[in-house]
Amino acid sequence: MSRIGKLPITLPESVAIKSFEDNLLIIQGPKGELTLDIDPVINLQIEANIITVQRHTNQKKHKALHGLYRVLINNMIIGVSTGFSKSLELVGVGYKAALESNVLDLDLGYSHKIYFTVPSEVDVRTEIAKNKNPMIHLWSIDKQLLGQIAAKIKSLRKVEPYKGKGIRYLGERVIQKEGKRTSK
Repeated sequence: MSRIGKLPITLPESVAIKSFEDNLLIIQGPKGELTLDIDPVINLQIEANIITVQRHTNQKKHKALHGLYRVLINNMIIGVSTGFSKSLELVGVGYKAALESNVLDLDLGYSHKIYFTVPSEVDVRTEIAKNKNPMIHLWSIDKQLLGQIAAKIKSLRKVEPYKGKGIRYLGERVIQKEGKRTSK
């Protein structure tokens, strides 16, 4: 049995299962509502405020899906009750970020500006403070969507290994390479 898949999921009091019909799970909480289409080989047992994920067989694919769906359901519950957030830091001279109606206006050292449209499910806030690097703060109830948006923004200017310039997650450790040496 999967170590992760066999763990029961407890529902907080503020979160409720709206419906579970035709392998479509809808979970509603104070922050919003999320849906998940569950593979038919996975069964959910819902008793009071505890959800248990079960599988039909011990095939390798079904074992993988067992743990996957348990984690996806748990992330949905955390998302609708508290939400998820990520922060990006822009490191470089002249790097800027501004927000105008869900469109990020980014100056990343290129000869042109980059305009990045953020989906309405993700809340964005930019922060520019004196003597600090510009920051982009993202928040959403959907962990997968939040991670994809953060990764796309980060890919617009990858961290350069010699000077450390680029977009990085807050607190990310960048290993810098040593530059060329003169032989003397």
